[in-house]
Amino acid sequence: MTAIVRDNIDEKRRRLLLVATSAAGAALAGGAAAPLLVSWFPSARALAAGAPVEADVSKLEPGQQITIEWRGKPVWVLRRTPEMVERLAKNAPLLVDPESQASKQPAYVKGPGRSIKPDIFVVEGVCTHLGCSPTLKKEVGAASDMGAEWPGGYYCPCHNSRFDLAARVLKGSPAPSNMTVPPYHFAGAGEGVVVIGEDPKGA
Repeated sequence: MTAIVRDNIDEKRRRLLLVATSAAGAALAGGAAAPLLVSWFPSARALAAGAPVEADVSKLEPGQQITIEWRGKPVWVLRRTPEMVERLAKNAPLLVDPESQASKQPAYVKGPGRSIKPDIFVVEGVCTHLGCSPTLKKEVGAASDMGAEWPGGYYCPCHNSRFDLAARVLKGSPAPSNMTVPPYHFAGAGEGVVVIGEDPKGA
C-alpha cells in the first residue's frame, strides 16, 4: 500500500515538473523571438505610401554602388569617379535620348550626369523595357566583357538593354527610354545623407 501511494506522489511530481519546465521553456522562447518578430513589422514611416528613405553615402568609395529599397523598387546610389563623370558628355552619339527629354526625372536633375552632384548618381534600378534589374558594368572597352565600344554603364541580361553610367539608354537596345531618376536631395552634416523619395525644399 505504501508503494502505491509513493508511486502516485512521484507521478504527480513528474507532471508538475513537466508542466513547469514546459511553461518556462515557452516563456524563454517567446522572449527570444519577440525582438525578431518586431523586426519583421515596418515602422509607421515605412508604411506610409512613398515615405522617403535615407542612405549614408559619406563613406561610399569612388566606383562603389549601394542599393536602397524605396516603394518596393531598388534604387542605386553610385559614387562616380572623375573619369566616369568626364566620359558622360562624350556618350551622346551612342544614346537614344542624350538630353533625357523623354525620360522620367525631376526638373532639377539636368545635364549629361542626370544628378544634383556630379559624382553621386541616384537612379531606380529598373530597366524601362520589361522591369528587370540591370547589372553594373563599370569597366570600359577592352577592360570589360561588353566589347570595345562599351562606355561603361548598366547591362540588362533579360533582353540586352544597355545604359551608360547616367542610366541613359544606348541605341539598339529594346528599352524605350532612360531609367528613372527618383526625387531626392542631400541632408545631414556635410550633406553625407541622401534622402530618396523627397524633393529638395523649393524644388
